[in-house]
Amino acid sequence: MSTLKWSATNADGLLADLDLPPAAYRALLKLRARSEAGGRIAMDQGTLGELLGLSRPSVNAALRELELAKLVKKVRNGVYQINPMLAGYNSPEDALDAVKAMPKADRLDSKTYVKDYHRAVAAYQDQLAEQRKKRAAVAAAKKAAAAKRRGSLHAVS
Repeated sequence: MSTLKWSATNADGLLADLDLPPAAYRALLKLRARSEAGGRIAMDQGTLGELLGLSRPSVNAALRELELAKLVKKVRNGVYQINPMLAGYNSPEDALDAVKAMPKADRLDSKTYVKDYHRAVAAYQDQLAEQRKKRAAVAAAKKAAAAKRRGSLHAVS
């Protein structure tokens, strides 16, 4: 368990406004509890799923929501980074330095942060819908081509 004492902000109210799925909140809390100073977490999705009692698809969905909300970023497989404004630190100075160094686009204190999250979710859902349409079109084309091939076959006597 983490022994970190300082965080740059109290974002509980902000997080409640996001209306994340319950699995995402649980994943965020577990990741924060297991993070190093500065918010780095070395944990694969399977381990996180075991700790939370969630399936791999549920863990993937939870982490995706946290990424869309800019609360957690995937660094590489098995390594994540908590937003510097939520991460724990060893001192208040470390917390302030981390926030000052972070890109403004990732800050949680933007007046449009919650709206930006909802826009990101909508854009992601649109992207998924477009991918489904493309897969359906490819499947339909394959089916039509197969039907055409079957129709052009002639019985040989």
